[in-house]
Amino acid sequence: MTESPYFPAVRRVTRSSIPNEGNVQAIKRKNVPSKVPIKKEKIEISYEGPSTLVHIKQDPDIQNVESTKVKKEPLLWHEQLMNIQEMRKFADAPVDSMGCDVISDERACPEVYRYQVLVSLMLSSQTKDQVTSAAMTKLRAHGCNISNILSTPDEKLGELIYPVGFWKRKVEYIKKTSKILQEKYNEDIPDSVEGLCKLPGVGPKMAYLAMKCAWGQVVGIGVDTHVHRISNRLGWVKTKQPEDTRKALEDWLPREHWSSINHLLVGFGQQICTPVGPKCVGCLNNTICPVGKSEMRSPNKKLKVEKKEET
Repeated sequence: MTESPYFPAVRRVTRSSIPNEGNVQAIKRKNVPSKVPIKKEKIEISYEGPSTLVHIKQDPDIQNVESTKVKKEPLLWHEQLMNIQEMRKFADAPVDSMGCDVISDERACPEVYRYQVLVSLMLSSQTKDQVTSAAMTKLRAHGCNISNILSTPDEKLGELIYPVGFWKRKVEYIKKTSKILQEKYNEDIPDSVEGLCKLPGVGPKMAYLAMKCAWGQVVGIGVDTHVHRISNRLGWVKTKQPEDTRKALEDWLPREHWSSINHLLVGFGQQICTPVGPKCVGCLNNTICPVGKSEMRSPNKKLKVEKKEET
């Protein structure tokens, strides 16, 4: 066929020249490069909530979900703490001169001193420091060591510690605890919170304070009613029980403050942030404390009467 000068040559198409479906797929597979293996990478996603941080790690085979607590410090806690330290700089509260470590005989042998610290803590529950100090003065004059206390009749021991709160029950606790210490601890006291809490009449607050004052070990925060009340008033925690307050404080309060926080807040609670009628007018925190701000707005408003507290 003669080519036209006006139209290009057109390839003639026949039935045999049309590839079938199988050939088309083969051509496609031939022209498409093979898949390059894609490396699966671990992806870490963090969801931040009000008090927890959840880490989700995506693994090629298994997804591992781990939850870890994040320390959430109260907004103004450091300024509030500095103010309390300023208000307590003269160290003239009852706890400063009548605390468990002060009213025990430091000149006695170590195990006797530790025993006296424990006894003073047992007496201090639901009792003013002045009353506890007077009772310990009488006990020390009588002979405050395990052997002598065990040989003292219950009636006489009651006379020595009266009028501490629940004095009859405390006579029983002191006798039972002294017997255990004699039989199991070679007339010394346990050197762990767990061991101390197993003694009759000894709770977590006493155990943590005994570890600090008797053994010189800070393993937790001793939370009494003062620490519990003030921590809630300042907004540091939102708890109903002292033990819950201890756990909440230890969750965010820097460890360097654990040793002093009990002593600091107890004295503050004895002098200024009292259970009823707190002296908010003279408190340096009255503009950054929820209770203080409320009291300053309504000075005649009476706070809810709280349970009898140990002072």
